[in-house]
Amino acid sequence: MRTGATAPTPATAPLVPTRAHLPRVVAAASVALALTAPGQTAAVSVFVDPLIRDLGVSRSAVSTAYLIGSLSGAFVMPVLGRLIDRYGPRRVMATIALCFGAILMVSTAASEITGLTAAFIGIRVGGQGALNLVATTTVAIYVHRRRGFAVGVAAAIGTAGISLTPMLLERLVSNWGWRQVWMVEGLAVWALVIPAALLLLPRRVPAPPDTSEDTEPARGSALPPVDWTLGQAVRTGMFWVVTAGVAVCALVTTGLNFHQVSLLGERGLSPAEAAATFLPQTIAGLIATFGLGWLADRFSDRILIIVTMAVLALATAGAGWLTPGFTAVLYGLALGACGNGIRTLEAVAFPRCFGLRHLGTIRGVVHSVTVGASAFGPLLLALGREQASSYRPILLVATALPLAVTLAAVLVRTPPPTPPRHDS
Repeated sequence: MRTGATAPTPATAPLVPTRAHLPRVVAAASVALALTAPGQTAAVSVFVDPLIRDLGVSRSAVSTAYLIGSLSGAFVMPVLGRLIDRYGPRRVMATIALCFGAILMVSTAASEITGLTAAFIGIRVGGQGALNLVATTTVAIYVHRRRGFAVGVAAAIGTAGISLTPMLLERLVSNWGWRQVWMVEGLAVWALVIPAALLLLPRRVPAPPDTSEDTEPARGSALPPVDWTLGQAVRTGMFWVVTAGVAVCALVTTGLNFHQVSLLGERGLSPAEAAATFLPQTIAGLIATFGLGWLADRFSDRILIIVTMAVLALATAGAGWLTPGFTAVLYGLALGACGNGIRTLEAVAFPRCFGLRHLGTIRGVVHSVTVGASAFGPLLLALGREQASSYRPILLVATALPLAVTLAAVLVRTPPPTPPRHDS
């Protein structure tokens, strides 16, 4: 019996894992990730101009409402993480999908800025926050062997769905109107995510492989002999390095993408050329999501974090000096690879370092920090641009953030197999 293990709860009662679980779990998580699209910035951006026209509100008012909605998710994620640990991913995913779909449909009643703010709070908390967290945590909890590969595949498929959604929504919004499209999105979440959770995910979570303190499991499926609590995890350098890496990446990439047309226009790209850089971002994001998931089964988390943050630093600094053509494409590739890759690394690193029993609680705190950081990225770049009449100074300041995480990852130590005795 594992040292420090406790009796399983109904949500984590032992189940013998089989290979059949892998495609079912990956399929359910992929569907859930793809259906987070209604709460993601790329999809919401399609609705901004129609909302401004129909509701008669200013662009700054809509932006402020969206900021409030994004920040709200930061307060919900820790609670949601604890619910995942208590009730299991299957029931939580189905419940979130039920609520998220209802929120999208109720949001069609918004008629002024207060109602729109409430709609953005529900949409961002439900899609960008809650459904995203439970989908990625589901793979980590159910899949014990080749976890990095499974997380990579699910994230790649989900990212592809999110990336393709804005093109579809743009047509639908122009033909039907934003209220009808939000209604359709809500029905789609109900029709796809709820059945995926209830029919594809096993009722019980597989028991982790039995390990002992003096035997290290194979890389890629390694779990510590004792599951760490949140309090124990936050005392380790690895927790803060990974958290900082995800938060910095969210802050920087959200800011760069939000001001994409203005930023790249300063470097001589037309609006069409600036928008076109989202294509290499998407391609690189898909490759990095799958590739880093595969590499995470074979290499140290620290090494992959160092490489990812170094690439992000180069992309951030280079954004102020790129030119139309090859360097602009290279910038898009680097930004997409970092933004998607770091989330895959986080989903793999925490179960490997801290176990599964409190994984939802631990990842809930990380997602809270990440959501909060992403809300301030656009504001940071906007203020820097206003002060200097150019993006270059603020880009150099922002470059210091991933460089600091890179240095911290070089110095941090991998947590021991069990928490220090004074934490037990």
